Amino acid sequence: MRGIAVLRRLTEADGVSSLSGLERSTGLARSTVDRITATLARMGYVRLDGRDAVLAPRLMELGNAYLAALRLPRLLDAHADALADELDESVSLAVGDRDGVRFIHQATRRRAMSLSFRIGDLLPAERTAPGPLFASEWSEQEWTRWRERRAADPEDRGFPAVPARSRPYEGRADATAFPVAQLPAVGDDFEQRAAEAGRVGWALDDQLIEPGLVAVSMPVRESGRIACVVNVVSHTSRHSAADLRDALLPRLRTAVAEMERTLALDREPTPERRTPPTESNKRVDTGTAGNVTPPSGLADWTGASKQELGREFVESLARGLTVITAFGEGRTELTLTAVAQATGLARATARRALITLEHLGYVTTHDRVFRLTPRVLGLGFPPLSRTSLPEIAAPHLAELSQRLHDSVSLAVLTGDEIQYTGRVSTRRIMSVNVTVGTRLPAYATSLGRVILADLPEARAMEVLDGGLPERLHPLTPLTPRTITDPERFRTELNRVRKAGYAMVEEELEQGLRSIAVPVRDRGGRAVAAVNVAMHSSRRTAEACVSDVLPELHATASRIEADLHIAGRYGRVQLS
Repeated sequence: MRGIAVLRRLTEADGVSSLSGLERSTGLARSTVDRITATLARMGYVRLDGRDAVLAPRLMELGNAYLAALRLPRLLDAHADALADELDESVSLAVGDRDGVRFIHQATRRRAMSLSFRIGDLLPAERTAPGPLFASEWSEQEWTRWRERRAADPEDRGFPAVPARSRPYEGRADATAFPVAQLPAVGDDFEQRAAEAGRVGWALDDQLIEPGLVAVSMPVRESGRIACVVNVVSHTSRHSAADLRDALLPRLRTAVAEMERTLALDREPTPERRTPPTESNKRVDTGTAGNVTPPSGLADWTGASKQELGREFVESLARGLTVITAFGEGRTELTLTAVAQATGLARATARRALITLEHLGYVTTHDRVFRLTPRVLGLGFPPLSRTSLPEIAAPHLAELSQRLHDSVSLAVLTGDEIQYTGRVSTRRIMSVNVTVGTRLPAYATSLGRVILADLPEARAMEVLDGGLPERLHPLTPLTPRTITDPERFRTELNRVRKAGYAMVEEELEQGLRSIAVPVRDRGGRAVAAVNVAMHSSRRTAEACVSDVLPELHATASRIEADLHIAGRYGRVQLS
């Protein structure tokens, strides 16, 4: 419970907090905070950076477990993306979380004024378009809980993703000096709006979140109940709420019908769905990013961690969080026995973890089966869902540079050039002098060659000549050793493709040697590259292959592991 409290405070702090800040915000003793963050760091969920604790991409495997078990993102994301492209408006998928709403998918438009909500963000139901639709199915008990929450938190301070419905402190003479946005009171008519939404089958948000923001929503039903809500968001500079409703409802109805057909088809029994889960598809990763342990070895791993870290390692926290990852694709509902088998935990240990998670609202139980709730997304997912590849790679690049005492870089392909997006330099009298943002010709760099080698040969050469047939000789010599003959370059790309790495010696600049490997996305495509660069007198080419290349591959693998987790249900920006 204390460990989850730390994760929640880190999430509310946008993913970064000092250890003393966590001590203050959680009310826990500093020694307890230290033990919890040490355990989370051991699991790869948090990175300790000096006096700060920073959420790490691996933590997203908890939210991924919920989203995989939910099925909806896998089945409906493409529909939402297509609708956003067609309407040229931001489209979200939302699920109900008690008396709030959480987003499970975002297809946003890039504009000066664009939607800033993230996957996993929690919003008060009464200030959204999806909220009245979910509330139309609430029981009297759920309405009572909503009223109690409104009375206890009239300014929505418990929803950090939205502007507070603030008012000056009572008794304060200089009320105008209170530096907060003054929003109109909302929620008093929520029960009426919920009833109307249930009757007409759609709902509007006319600037309830903040001035200028309007939205229209429709429910996607499965077996007669609301599975999720599709939400189309715009700005009053483009549409009024009424205009948004009139213009978009017909297309929204068509999209919802398509989504409901997709859900219905997915529920039809097939041989694959009748096959019970096997041990191979029940595997759960745990441990640090560089030391992944299968569930069958969880007890050994926690035991070894306890032996190494002593009282600084909290076994109950590690085991409890691992229980969340027992759920996933094809594992929407699990019995206690299934959870114990999937994690390798004793039934008694798994039971204690499930009871605690249920008490905290992360698990529900019915007829002796357990399900994850949307609240799991509140454990770090919102800030991490906007993580970029350079942010993912940064700590891994720093570790590699520290081990090798050489400069390390990350780059992506932009046209026929590479652009540096990450960089860790070493302090030497003679060093490689490039900065983030620098662009260099791809053909003369190790970074460029490993990315080009991943493309079909014809496409790689097309990239180099810029698609201009008249440029018959696009390879310009930068040093006497630069490969400029197209046939030699094709041969070199084939060698790189087979070897899995590229080494460039004094082709970009005399005296410069670099070696690079690709960074691949979940689909296996090389989306970036990592290299180590040095003066040619520092290491021989043979030493680069024997000493540097294995470290480079290991670093790329760690970056890929984080990238694959972060990119499972969202788009990771590459630069």
